[in-house]
Amino acid sequence: MIRRLAGEIREFKKDAFMTPMFMLLEVAMEMTIPLLMARIIDQGVSAGQMDQILIVGFFMLIAAAIGLFAGVMGGKYGARASAGFARNLRKAMFARIQTFSFANIDRFSSASLITRLTTDVTNLQNSFQMILRIGARAPASLIVAMTMSFYISPRLAMIYLYAALILAVFMMVLVSITRKIFEQVFKKYDELNASVEENISGIRVVKAYVREAFETSKFHLAADNLYHMFIKAERLMVGMMPVMMGMVYACILLISWNGAHLIVGGELTTGELVSLLAYCMNILMSLMMLSMIFVMVTMSIASAERITEVLTEVPTISNPDNPLMEVRDGSIDFMHVDFAYNDRSIEYALTDITLHIDSGETIGIIGGTGSSKSTMVNLISRLYDAKNGLVRVGGEDVRKYDLETLRKQVSVVLQNNVLFSGSILDNLRWGDPEATEDECINACKLACADEFIEKLPDGYDTYIEQGGTNVSGGQRQRLCIARAILAKPKVLILDDSTSAVDTATDAKIRKAFREEIPGTTKIIIAQRISSVSDADRIVVLDNGRIDGVGTHDELLAGNAIYRDVYESQTGGGTADFDEGGASHA
Repeated sequence: MIRRLAGEIREFKKDAFMTPMFMLLEVAMEMTIPLLMARIIDQGVSAGQMDQILIVGFFMLIAAAIGLFAGVMGGKYGARASAGFARNLRKAMFARIQTFSFANIDRFSSASLITRLTTDVTNLQNSFQMILRIGARAPASLIVAMTMSFYISPRLAMIYLYAALILAVFMMVLVSITRKIFEQVFKKYDELNASVEENISGIRVVKAYVREAFETSKFHLAADNLYHMFIKAERLMVGMMPVMMGMVYACILLISWNGAHLIVGGELTTGELVSLLAYCMNILMSLMMLSMIFVMVTMSIASAERITEVLTEVPTISNPDNPLMEVRDGSIDFMHVDFAYNDRSIEYALTDITLHIDSGETIGIIGGTGSSKSTMVNLISRLYDAKNGLVRVGGEDVRKYDLETLRKQVSVVLQNNVLFSGSILDNLRWGDPEATEDECINACKLACADEFIEKLPDGYDTYIEQGGTNVSGGQRQRLCIARAILAKPKVLILDDSTSAVDTATDAKIRKAFREEIPGTTKIIIAQRISSVSDADRIVVLDNGRIDGVGTHDELLAGNAIYRDVYESQTGGGTADFDEGGASHA
């Protein structure tokens, strides 16, 4: 884990190296000041030598100035190193997430990924800066101060040693307890972010159903859970402060008491006692700083593990060696395909799917909710991989293709239509970044999107809000279809992508497909039989199995599910895919 995270320091290695160097220089200057102070007292003040006071005072001033400079430079380099480290971590995590398959994404909720990219990385950034600065400064200060104390008076220095050992044991016990709590804290962060994300993305539904009070109570519950976990952890951590301060005062009292006796006995000078008291504060302050590092590192260990989980997650779908870089045509073959979302699943979502689709053919897919229609088409573009059997596109196993090449040639308009913030043209050019405005307009005509775009004040330059919230569901669907067409794919998949448009517009879109892109294989998933009735063939799915394949007329004559649903949708019956029609499977 440490090696993987340390690799993200990269170009900031110099800054990461210079930070502790300057901090060590600062410590060296700080440690000389008590010695110079002792000389001022013993050789200047006690002896009445003003020149010694001035000379030694001048050197103290220089040491203080050098220490100040070193502290400033340490802060500068430390900030640059930690900020750069955090930047690289976020870039690496985001890049890794882009390689995830749907199966990988299913492992992490979007709220959890956001927490890892923000809160967890910030924790590591703060911890890294603290380690570079205080992690170098505190141990060096502790060691040097302890060494100088033993040099001045081994007898009094033993007081520091015992105090340091007691505090070290106390901190180790505390860290082991709080680490487990902080692991739970970040899970609560995930729950809080999930509540916020869900509420904001669905705010229109929340208001439509007057569920503000319910959502508020849900958020308060998540916030309270996080609050109580932090209180539990912080209560333990703040217990360190009174122990530390108690140890500081106990050391000062013991040193003052024993030091006074040594001065009376002639074994110690007044200046040396002052130096010992200064070193006492250095030692105990160093221990306090180390305790702060322990607290921060304890929090960061949980964050580091969560970040490493993302960075080391192996994509379940990746490019093969020597991948194919060209898709010959839009033909598709399913050969005895089985699929399950989870390796531990007893039942398959798809079972023994065998189907051949010719290039340029229009295929309709119909079935009840949960019949795995979307799952089936997701296998074509390798959003998932089949567990058993083979899926071919252009006569080749989809696992042999370069992923980018395959997905550019298999355009999918998913059920959940997503638009991104930017102009309409910006969104359309997701299909082809080099597309001209005329090409974008032509794609919109095929998708019947030009009808509403031309009525907008800014036309194709109209700004789309994040998620497309300022356009209707039907408009959003048509823009997504136009975006897919613009990619000029060999296979175009519409996953219930015209459900929000009226039947007349639906018919216009299908007519445009037949006339304008006849060579493209078109797969249309729909609930309305009218949306697929003119397809070359229609596939009826039931519980993950193919129940029938044929033209509209053939299925009406020979498939009970299709016939019953057709009659229900045309007023001749009461069945639908999820009720009576499915009973004939």
